[in-house]
Amino acid sequence: MAITKAQQRATAKYVKENYDRIEVKVPKGEKDRLKAHAERMGESLNGFIQRSITEAMERDKGSVSSDHT
Repeated sequence: MAITKAQQRATAKYVKENYDRIEVKVPKGEKDRLKAHAERMGESLNGFIQRSITEAMERDKGSVSSDHT
């Protein structure tokens, strides 16, 4: 079943209203390596990146300088 233009617009609107976007740049070839690792772990690349960030933030909670800005 094909997705209609109206469905595409509704999805785009939902994503725009409910998600922030972050661009991550990695050296050539690194994306494939990260994606392969995520797939081995049974997750999407996006899910892997989110989990990695969350775990790092949890680990850093006890650090004095955990907020490197």
